[in-house]
Amino acid sequence: MATQQAGTSKANRLETLPKRPTVARAEIIDKATRTRFESELDAALKRRPTNEVKLAGALRAVATLSPALRNALAEAAQTMVRRGSYTREIYSGCIRTLAEADDRRVPALLKTALAAEDAGGNATLSAASFCTDASLTAPLAKLAASQKGHLAFGAETARVCRRESNGARLSAIAPMIKESHRIALCVDLFVPLVRSAPVPVYVGPALAVLRGAERHLGRWLVLADVAAKSGDPGPLQEATAKAQVGPTSARAAWSLVAWALQQTHASVTPGAPPVAPPSTRPTVELVARLSDRPSADRDTTFLFRMARARATSCKPMLEGLVKGTPLMDEVSVRAASYLARDHAREDMKDALLDCARNAKRDELRGLAVAALWDTGDASARQIARDLSDELVTSRCISSVAWGALVRAASASTASANGSSDDVVVAETPFRWVQWGWLE
Repeated sequence: MATQQAGTSKANRLETLPKRPTVARAEIIDKATRTRFESELDAALKRRPTNEVKLAGALRAVATLSPALRNALAEAAQTMVRRGSYTREIYSGCIRTLAEADDRRVPALLKTALAAEDAGGNATLSAASFCTDASLTAPLAKLAASQKGHLAFGAETARVCRRESNGARLSAIAPMIKESHRIALCVDLFVPLVRSAPVPVYVGPALAVLRGAERHLGRWLVLADVAAKSGDPGPLQEATAKAQVGPTSARAAWSLVAWALQQTHASVTPGAPPVAPPSTRPTVELVARLSDRPSADRDTTFLFRMARARATSCKPMLEGLVKGTPLMDEVSVRAASYLARDHAREDMKDALLDCARNAKRDELRGLAVAALWDTGDASARQIARDLSDELVTSRCISSVAWGALVRAASASTASANGSSDDVVVAETPFRWVQWGWLE
């Protein structure tokens, strides 16, 4: 009896993490900035802050550049797993960042979290999709047989990503997923897979089922992007066909979806020719429909996807966003950066500099400094680098993150003898740092 109790006690304890690794010699983030983030994280573990989602997003962006900061994230994740605090934004940010960095401490954390109620939430299941450790095989297989459809689907998705399943079980579960769970799975599980390495094509049939039930075009595109990246030709064929029929507004939307999927296909096809930018002119309503966020959010992610491709058709909308100066919000700051870099709008550099120095909101000032760097102009980059020294001492954690990212980009450019074209305000860090979207 005593032996059984000892065994049970041992099983219930959090598995001991591997010994903390030494800090890599090539530490990009300076010690003072690391200390700031570590102290903010330590304070958040003691008392939940009101800006936790922004702290988690900032850590998500900066820790990818810092082995020392990932050490702090691993210790924080261990604390939250021990407490069972799986719904906290800090947990989501920590476990996702560590898993995507292939940190060797992740399997022990995930194994414990997967045994909890609701399997530690979608953040845990998403992290498991990026972890290849064999110790997760049994827990994920057990969850895939769960009576809770969304948990079974999330676990089976992780098994397909880990190449432990042929997708048959995933296709069988897909029709049972409720709309609310489908939305959550799309945002929490599949948005990260859009930017990951291609997953096995076995995921395709199940995603086709989810797309068939999805009425929101932006979420349809997320599911289609993952499938297209895996090698499934179905989504592109469907989008191309739908771009030829129906009312004008529908054809315009589907033509942009088809272009986006062509981009995705080309990105994973060796020797594929460049995809021509779309000629469809975007509107506020059209761009909102093509975002994975609710249409009411008026999210402009797709507009800047077009801007990154240097589509001239998006220039009028970009110019419409910066009509009122000074720049007053995040969208106008990003639009100004693209206009300055790709459309020879020299006045936008002045507008960004004014925002970087005089914006009333500190977090907007930080974004403007990063956007000024992204204009690519040598003098503008030097000013942005100088202003970044002020940002890393800011009370606003988002500004600290932008300052650290600009410094890192500057160091990368210097090591490349000035030839680096690093973009600081890329879509993923922007979503993490500025909006606190942690997927």
